[in-house]
Amino acid sequence: MAARRRTCSGSPLKSSVFAAVISIFLFRFFALFPRKETLTLVSEGGKNETVRNNNYIVRFKEYRKAEDHRRYLESELGLGGGWEWIERRNPAMKFATDFGLVAVEATVVERVVAEIEKLEMVKDVNVDVSYKRELLGVSGSGGGGRGGGSFSDGRKRPGKIFTSMSFSEEEEPRHAVAETSNSSIHWGRELLAQKSQVTSLFRADVLWSKGYTGAKVKMAIFDTGIRSDHPHFRNIKERTNWTSEDTLNDNLGHGTFVAGVIAGQDDECLGFAPDAEIYAFRVFTDAQVSYTSWFLDAFNYAIATKMDVLNLSIGGPDFLDLPFVEKIWEITANNIIMVSAIGNDGPLYGTLNNPADQSDVIGVGGIDYNDHIAPFSSRGMSTWEIPHGYGRVKPDVVAYGKDIMGSKISSGCKSLSGTSVASPVVAGVVCLLVSVIPESDRKAILNPASMKQALVEGAAKLSGPNLYEQGAGRVNLLESYEILKSYQPRATIFPGILDFSDCPYSWPFCRQPLYAGAMPVMFNATILNGMGVIGYVERPPIWNPSDENGNILSIHFTYSEIIWPWTGYIALHMQIKEEGAQFSGEIEGNVTLTVYSPPAPGEKTQRRSTCVLHLKLQVVPTPPRSKRILWDQFHNIKYPPGYIPRDSLDVRNDILDWHGDHLHTNFHIMFNMLRDAGYYVETLGSPFTCFDARHYGTLLLVDLEDEYFKEEIEKLRDDVINNGLGLAVFAEWYNVDTMVKMRFFDDNTRSWWTPVTGGANVPGLNDLLAPFGIAFGDKILNGDFSIDGEQSRYASGTDIVRFPLGGYVHGFPFLDSSESGATQNVLVNSGTGKV
Repeated sequence: MAARRRTCSGSPLKSSVFAAVISIFLFRFFALFPRKETLTLVSEGGKNETVRNNNYIVRFKEYRKAEDHRRYLESELGLGGGWEWIERRNPAMKFATDFGLVAVEATVVERVVAEIEKLEMVKDVNVDVSYKRELLGVSGSGGGGRGGGSFSDGRKRPGKIFTSMSFSEEEEPRHAVAETSNSSIHWGRELLAQKSQVTSLFRADVLWSKGYTGAKVKMAIFDTGIRSDHPHFRNIKERTNWTSEDTLNDNLGHGTFVAGVIAGQDDECLGFAPDAEIYAFRVFTDAQVSYTSWFLDAFNYAIATKMDVLNLSIGGPDFLDLPFVEKIWEITANNIIMVSAIGNDGPLYGTLNNPADQSDVIGVGGIDYNDHIAPFSSRGMSTWEIPHGYGRVKPDVVAYGKDIMGSKISSGCKSLSGTSVASPVVAGVVCLLVSVIPESDRKAILNPASMKQALVEGAAKLSGPNLYEQGAGRVNLLESYEILKSYQPRATIFPGILDFSDCPYSWPFCRQPLYAGAMPVMFNATILNGMGVIGYVERPPIWNPSDENGNILSIHFTYSEIIWPWTGYIALHMQIKEEGAQFSGEIEGNVTLTVYSPPAPGEKTQRRSTCVLHLKLQVVPTPPRSKRILWDQFHNIKYPPGYIPRDSLDVRNDILDWHGDHLHTNFHIMFNMLRDAGYYVETLGSPFTCFDARHYGTLLLVDLEDEYFKEEIEKLRDDVINNGLGLAVFAEWYNVDTMVKMRFFDDNTRSWWTPVTGGANVPGLNDLLAPFGIAFGDKILNGDFSIDGEQSRYASGTDIVRFPLGGYVHGFPFLDSSESGATQNVLVNSGTGKV
């Protein structure tokens, strides 16, 4: 692994543009490994033809007919030479396209790809990534899709690495506590049935009574298809198939259920917009497999046929699939409002799925009927910006996603749960809201930003969940309707307030006040520009304190100078000046930002709007050194530069470490416990050479994968020995034999994936700890232990093989599960011993 050399003067937050640059580099790395398998294409005559598939997506700089792109490549590369053009026979071929699909022989991949990338009309070349999702259940206690996705018992299934499908059917409705009388049990069943009619909970009937039913709204449903004669739908306008299977029908039931929630007309399972025009895009096979190229063609067709709303109830961790991600940008840039599920990977934090994690997409989380966040619903923050920046607030909104009624595959209704249920709930709400605006005015008023503004501003903030669990809160159809009725194009910031006194909603910021001398506290908000697809920030943001106390606050801003499509970001890096070292109290004020967009058709002047982010911050005197802990964030690796396995090898169905390690994501419980114990925890986003150890009692190193520079090693030795800095290290595991055994063959990239490190970079940690005479071994230990009467689990941790004389070591009887160890090695020493 190559370490990152960085100066201390570098900005602690990487912008979205920087993240995109890193993404491009990493995707180039993966593009060297092609997929090679067979692909069956459906011909116009209905026959299937099989071609060899070692496929790459060639993206061009211009839209042209596919035949023109083919001729261009043949004229530049010649026929043969280890490559061939793959014909795509689908409805999108009636229109111009911006990409082609080519098969390349494995023996000449590097040469052919390099030749294609040099061509003047070629934008780039990328692997045709495959998607795999599973129709898996959600356990009653939550945990979401942990049992699903791309791995089973440590083995990779075919297809792209993908988290579990956000969709499940409850075997039996769960009622309130059972009573002894028949009447009580009957009441519980009636209550469940009433709650399951989700349209009534949002009072959709109020808009229906006004004549708004989703009429003339083109609703694109990207899913598993739908049957043409389904009795629940009155307005199926078009069904298209983008897969290798010769059918337009839904043979799984997923696409049908989603369509039913949006536009069903059966009295038992009403949809929100029964008159919406349904356009069913079948992008998944019966085996729940899809490819990026299928999506690209389907997205292009949605753009060409001018869809209004698009629901995509899928997602995965790979936000580096650039052709897919950039096509989403293009979709929204063409004024298609996209709604997507944030995933079923809760209750873990930092588990947002793409594309719901994109700022131009309405990302939807799930709640139950008690307004509690569903255990399965993924949590924020976004992880594009981690490890050196700070994630954005997601989900945008939440909706009911538990025991929702929808259409069965051929007739009748059923109850399902998952964020894939919550997503079409919001998509149905959006369809209904679109129909409120006269058809002639829709494109002038409605766009992905204005619709998101209406949803987040109208949402009801829930009591209990924080902003990275609920976003703006539960969707409120009627409030959003009132906002849209009088909407004027404007730019806003979401969230519009950061209030340290509003706990738990403003977690983690409400858990720890600001103080002088601390590392910058970062907050990353989204700019929503309802004035136009492109906007510009007129001048740097300004901090306007409410009184003179606000002058002790220093804010460094990073932000999107160009806002496209529809959205951008503004990041605050907040510090208290030294003159505020003894200040205790509240700072309040506004951050203002002016955005302008080009004139709309028929207008002569620029559109201009001033955004406001209200700050209400708590400040305390600088804590004593002994209470200050510094968390090393810098030496984490950005997902996904390679195969980094999970910390715990007990997790067999999700073996990749993709959550984006951070104190406020997968380590949020540790953060809360440290705060409960009275410690103040700061985040180090730079090398060890950049902080003054005299201000901190402890440096905390947890699950780190990167290496350390010689200068860092020397600096840390001096800080510990001469400056009294404490050091706490959580080493995880590292065993070469086990890592080799964890190799798997990925049919998607057509390559063997071998872990680039263990649960942590133990060799790097040993280099760091060598000056202290400390070293970790290569055992992988597991077991339960107790300290001061508190039981804990030691899961896939390493052993200590070297420690300085005179030191104290705790020992416990753990099992060794490493491949290089004996079948069951047990450490003989137990208790505390002096070396």
